[in-house]
Amino acid sequence: MNQSSLTTTALTAERALDHEDRNNTTGRRLSLLTSLTLLLAACGQQSTILTTGNTTGPGVGTLSTQRLRVADLGPNVKVFDPSMPVADIQAAVDAVTSQQLTNQFGQQRYALLFKPGTYGTADHPLIIQVGYYTEVAGLGASPTDVIINGHVDSYNQCDASGCIALNNFWRSVSNLTINVKGLDGCRASADFWAVSQASPMRRVNVTGANLSLMDYCSAGPQYASGGFIADSKSSFVINGSQQQFLVRNSALGGWSNGVWNQVFAGVAGAPVQSFGAGNPYTTLDQNPASREKPYLYQDAQGKYQVFVPDAQTNGRGTTWLSGQTAGHSLSIDDFYVAKPSDSAQTLNNQLAQGNNLLLTPGVYNLDRTLKIKRANTVVLGLGVATLIPQNGIVPMSVADVPGVDISGLMFDAGPVNSPVLLQVGSHRERGEHGNRDRHDDSDSVPTALQDVFFRIGGAQAGRASLSLEVNSDNTILDDVWAWRADHGEGVGWNVNTADTGLIVNGDNVTATGLFVEHYQKDEVVWNGENGKTIMFQNEMPYDAPNQAAWRHSNVLGYAGYKVADSVKSHEGWGLGSYIFTNVDPTIHASQGFEVPVVPGVRMHDLLTVELGAGTIDHVINATGNVVTSAAVGVPSNVVNFP
Repeated sequence: MNQSSLTTTALTAERALDHEDRNNTTGRRLSLLTSLTLLLAACGQQSTILTTGNTTGPGVGTLSTQRLRVADLGPNVKVFDPSMPVADIQAAVDAVTSQQLTNQFGQQRYALLFKPGTYGTADHPLIIQVGYYTEVAGLGASPTDVIINGHVDSYNQCDASGCIALNNFWRSVSNLTINVKGLDGCRASADFWAVSQASPMRRVNVTGANLSLMDYCSAGPQYASGGFIADSKSSFVINGSQQQFLVRNSALGGWSNGVWNQVFAGVAGAPVQSFGAGNPYTTLDQNPASREKPYLYQDAQGKYQVFVPDAQTNGRGTTWLSGQTAGHSLSIDDFYVAKPSDSAQTLNNQLAQGNNLLLTPGVYNLDRTLKIKRANTVVLGLGVATLIPQNGIVPMSVADVPGVDISGLMFDAGPVNSPVLLQVGSHRERGEHGNRDRHDDSDSVPTALQDVFFRIGGAQAGRASLSLEVNSDNTILDDVWAWRADHGEGVGWNVNTADTGLIVNGDNVTATGLFVEHYQKDEVVWNGENGKTIMFQNEMPYDAPNQAAWRHSNVLGYAGYKVADSVKSHEGWGLGSYIFTNVDPTIHASQGFEVPVVPGVRMHDLLTVELGAGTIDHVINATGNVVTSAAVGVPSNVVNFP
């Protein structure tokens, strides 16, 4: 199908279905299916990918399993060499795919890593479907050092209720070139990255065909609720049914459509600024602050290194297109390569000895806090390495030191309540005028979190009062999803309890791609000065039993994003809050956003949406029209406040 037809069709895509609610097919979904359609059946059917080998455990795949294992990186890291036959690589990849495609709450984790070189050909392309807890990454210094002639795809999940991508979480692709080749019919028309939260695309170069952020080839509705792209270059992008999306520091060959909230910061080829009156685009010419994620690569001698990019301000475009990314390399010898069987004491001993941490794929059960005390420490997870606290401990804390980088991790709450899952900097109380005793880190390398995710419930009953507390000044939060689960195991108002997703006490903190959902009180609380948020997505809790259980003082419900009354300077662009109270549809929230009315607090391109149950009375403070079930999926917009 040609680009014009895709663009026209994408405009009819969904405007309201939420990303996680595959299991709740009554009410919201049924009310929308009659009005939301895509007319792309002519594109053809999804290709079948064959699988081989054992698919029941960590030794997935029969392609000379030992040959794919690198001892230092563990059995769930598959390292491929361009000299390997494409058929063998394909068989190994397919084995992981078959296990992980529907493994939403399993404990298996994988990283598929490709040494520099070219994989696949036009006649024999390499086709990778990326499932849960799977990282696909190149091991070159530049994305152009690894070329995959084929596809790296994430498709809709299809069952009797339809085909959607709303639950396509916890996966990633990075640091390689996808030269789109192969597959038949509709599947040949694009590389498909139909994902929702916690599925970043970083340092990717897409050539040969379009990049599509929705799967328009599967039968049925094509809902998706992403997402995040950074430091990437792509041909034309078909966005279509994505409810919200952030692209930053990238270069695009064009962009088609969107639903409610599409945000671009420092992106060449981005749509022009046009928000409100049916237009979803927020466009900043430059991105105020960024620090790209560290990545594993092989040097000219074949030795592993970790490259740590420099922080940048007012950036635009990729870091690599005109030459090597600015930054420095750390030898793998400077890292302790951890495995899930390692104790927290072992990891702390390694940190105390001055080592960085490389956490190989798996689930790490921690009986004590991992303490990051040294400036510029790097903690890098592979394959969505997951930390679970035991006995209510805080799984990780960072001291008052600059330059720490934490990336590629999930913090999964344990059964005993933790006060916080990740604390960045020590907590310091603010005075009566909002000031606090702090050191000045304005000239230091900023601490950064990239692709750091939090989960309360879903895999098991979990509890944590707070997911993330940021006390350090100048911190950069880059693609953070804090999720109190609305489906899976251990889910219920009194089961997976969690007050707040994020509290920011530090000054000069910047968040790019902030997703916080379903917490039981104010979901984001921003106490620090000079904060900035570029693209925020929130859903209020589905499961409040009644209004009495979800209100405080004279306020109905809680805000999705609250800036403290003491704050004098704060700015946000492209922020959305949605409501779907499926237990008690009569529940109201007074507002989606709550901020002090002072000259230095400025908010741009805000929206609220009702997804089929519940009411948000105002967008921000007492400004903005009500959203109700009378207009499901129709946003109420505020272009500027005040």
